Amino acid sequence: MPLAATMSKDSFAAQPSRERKSFWSSDAAVYLLLAVLVLAAWRFSRLGLFKAGDDVGYWVGVAGAVIMLLLLTYPLRKHFRFAQNWGRMKWWFWLHMALGIGGPLLILLHSTFQIHSLNAAVALYSMIIVALSGVVGRFIYRHVHKGLRGEEIGLRDLQRFAGMHKDSARSNLSYAPAVEARLKTFDEDQLSLQGGLGTAFLQAFWLPIQRRLAYRDCLAALQQPLKMLALENNWSDEDTRRHHGQAAKLIRSYLGAVVGVAQFTAYERLFALWHVAHIPFVYLLAISSLVHVVAVHAY
Repeated sequence: MPLAATMSKDSFAAQPSRERKSFWSSDAAVYLLLAVLVLAAWRFSRLGLFKAGDDVGYWVGVAGAVIMLLLLTYPLRKHFRFAQNWGRMKWWFWLHMALGIGGPLLILLHSTFQIHSLNAAVALYSMIIVALSGVVGRFIYRHVHKGLRGEEIGLRDLQRFAGMHKDSARSNLSYAPAVEARLKTFDEDQLSLQGGLGTAFLQAFWLPIQRRLAYRDCLAALQQPLKMLALENNWSDEDTRRHHGQAAKLIRSYLGAVVGVAQFTAYERLFALWHVAHIPFVYLLAISSLVHVVAVHAY
């Protein structure tokens, strides 16, 4: 029976969706932590323990500036040959992320979330732009880090398991031809899509919505064939619900695997675009910070 083969490997079918759920959960936790840290810094600055111009505020600003300066060690390690043996890039990346959080937080504390001069405003807003750009960069980097090969292998394994690979004689969803056709259409449309940055943005942000719509269509098309199968095999209501839940997991996993492959190229393009935009902001931050430091000590 086609459905029985699907159900016997339910844990495998659910694995891709569990991995993606964990992926988004970890991202959400990071962004929630960032929001909490910024809120905590703002609340601390409201206590009135120091001002930007007094000794404490001054040294908090110096500490933040030093940390921001240390951020440059990451591109140094990444691009210069003499630094190639300075440890693994993975740890340098995480250090870069940690410094990219700690430095701006100290600068915000130094400023007490207030702007007292034009040069301070330029330096502060430049830092905020760079920090937000780093958050966006991390989001995109996380999506390209696994690599296209890993995404393709996951989809190909799932296609073979579901019987929807081109070499398979029969699909495990052949009892529901409308569902099978919807999945194949989604697969072919998304994986054959070509285009520029506009397509990349659509695949990065609109494709998850399309996946939800396709999943809803598949569930609707699954109802009648499953009822017929339940009648043929004298399933109880509990058996029918169990088979429905397991088939839904397979559909969700398949759609998620297709999205993973389709989005990889899109996020790779966006990462290249982000990198081009991020570097000028870093230079702007360095120049404006230098002007701010000179102005503080000169006047």
